[in-house]
Amino acid sequence: MASYDATGGQFSTGVLFACPHFIAMRLNRYLSACGLGSRRGCETLIEQGFVSVNGEICVNLATAVSESDEVVVHGKKVKPHKGVVIVLHKPKGFVCSRRDERDRETLYALLPEKFATLHHVGRLDKESEGLILLTNKGELSNQLMHPSKGVEKEYEVVIESRFNPDDLAKLIKGFHFTAGHAKAERAWMIGDYKIGIVLKQGLKRQIREMLYVMGYEVRRLIRVRIGNLSIKGLPEGAWKELSEKDVDTLLLNPTAKDRPKLSKPRTASVKRHAAKRTAREASSSSKSKSGGRSEGGRDKDKPSSAAKKRRPARDREFDRDIESESRPRNRRSDSSSGGYTPRGASQERRSRKSR
Repeated sequence: MASYDATGGQFSTGVLFACPHFIAMRLNRYLSACGLGSRRGCETLIEQGFVSVNGEICVNLATAVSESDEVVVHGKKVKPHKGVVIVLHKPKGFVCSRRDERDRETLYALLPEKFATLHHVGRLDKESEGLILLTNKGELSNQLMHPSKGVEKEYEVVIESRFNPDDLAKLIKGFHFTAGHAKAERAWMIGDYKIGIVLKQGLKRQIREMLYVMGYEVRRLIRVRIGNLSIKGLPEGAWKELSEKDVDTLLLNPTAKDRPKLSKPRTASVKRHAAKRTAREASSSSKSKSGGRSEGGRDKDKPSSAAKKRRPARDREFDRDIESESRPRNRRSDSSSGGYTPRGASQERRSRKSR
């Protein structure tokens, strides 16, 4: 064990390593390589006295260790793991935590016991679903989570009410919250009640809060892409271990041409339908004010014969069925009464006259 000299950058008095190939690392980095969390999280373990090196409790953050040192955390000896990165399709109802104080199910219940020491990169709240990474590579965690790296995370969001396409610009402009300025990198319409959003930030419940400010309630939120890694082919609740090639692509934001095709943007078509819907609503309101009659006296709500011919055949058949059901049945005209009489009554009168 040795300590860094803060002034000279060299090791101070301690154990001298004669091996010319010796590579030492700071204790927090060593613990992170053991799968105990991020470097900052491991610093907390050190400061709270849960770490001992070669039999002595160590609280010095500047401590450097090598592979020959014995490091113990919470009474258990730890060694750096082989780098492992897995991706999990988290279902709704699981929390991103190793242990939950309210005894809720955690995402580790979906994984084999051998992955219990991996830490999750970022979070998805209990009601959200989709891709989440778990790893023992602390350096990779920092790269994926640090805003300067700008790793894209794509989401598909289903909301309770119809989304106004004009509100897309508000999502991109962003909103000021206590945690900071929250905004989307890109946003588009997938349908009247479904939108796509790309973030480079990781603020708590960011998408839900932005939509709530605009008056929308989220029904379903799913993360469908991290960097160049998409959710395609990974069922809900399933996981897979990533190769080195897959890990390298995590830090690469794909261009529009190479981006995985997860959902077809329909912003333009949704805007056209919204404009037509607004025009129809304005037309119906003007009809109600004028009593539903045009200047010629024809009922505006009743389609013309030409319009009827343009309608699909199944709609015309439906109209005929409705008209036939609305006609009086078992009735026939009776000239003597000047109106309609039941078929049975007219037959009875004829039989009386024949008598």
